[in-house]
Amino acid sequence: MINHPKKTKDFRFLFLLMFCAVSGAVLNGSAAFAESTRCSQSEHPTTQCLTQSPVIQTIQGAFTGIVVGSAAAVGAVWRQHF
Repeated sequence: MINHPKKTKDFRFLFLLMFCAVSGAVLNGSAAFAESTRCSQSEHPTTQCLTQSPVIQTIQGAFTGIVVGSAAAVGAVWRQHF
């Protein structure tokens, strides 16, 4: 079986895309959770801090991390792959 360069490039791109998306979700989700915890423990919490659930903030942070991580992966290989 011959290893085609196009398939190898596709596999590497998909691996990079998944790695960046998962990394972005983990990092941004944990940062959003830490921020919501810090906000709720502050002396003068804001209205947004009091009304929004830490779980919702963590999910929103993780989703933002997925989008940003995916965009970073596409941007990193834009010239070589497309």
